[in-house]
Amino acid sequence: MILINLLPHREAARKRRKDMFNVGLGLSALTGVVIAGLIYLWYLNEMSSQQDKNQILRAEISNFDNQIKEIAGLESEIAALRARQQAVEDLQADRNMPVHLLTELVRQLPEGVYINSMRQDGQSVALQGVAQSNERVSELLRNLSTQSMWLTRPELVEIVAGSVNVTPRDQRRVANFKINVKLLRAGEVGGNPPAAAASASAANAVVASTAPAAK
Repeated sequence: MILINLLPHREAARKRRKDMFNVGLGLSALTGVVIAGLIYLWYLNEMSSQQDKNQILRAEISNFDNQIKEIAGLESEIAALRARQQAVEDLQADRNMPVHLLTELVRQLPEGVYINSMRQDGQSVALQGVAQSNERVSELLRNLSTQSMWLTRPELVEIVAGSVNVTPRDQRRVANFKINVKLLRAGEVGGNPPAAAASASAANAVVASTAPAAK
């Protein structure tokens, strides 16, 4: 017996395929929404985690800044303490400098030379005096350059011919001089600098060049 389907099977098949397509499309959309939601939640979780990490980093940076400020304050305090310590040490070392200065002047002044005035400014000493001749001034410069432990770098500022009255009828020619010299501290004593010999040579040359004026 032959059965003949007279129903519109093509329309039914088309409808069935359309329904399946719609179902698949809906499932795909639902799957996409679920995946997008999961990705969004994952990003939110990562952002929250990163914000927590950033907050921790900011707190640590703030702590480090405070520590740096404390260290800077300690360094400034240490520098101030060292400066005070150095000042105290310098005062202790410099308290005997006038004694050394007077002692060295007594030792190094040759005969025929005496000091009129002396002014000390720190380690610089300005001497003014009178000598019987230019040769005496040159000898004084040599002594200060090579034989003194506490005095160094003598510099002849000027030498001028003058005269003194020994008696009312006896007038003698002298050399008025000005010399700058450096007074060493206790920690610097141990030998004159190499420049001392050069200073002495230069001073001798100046004395020699002014010799005719002082005769």
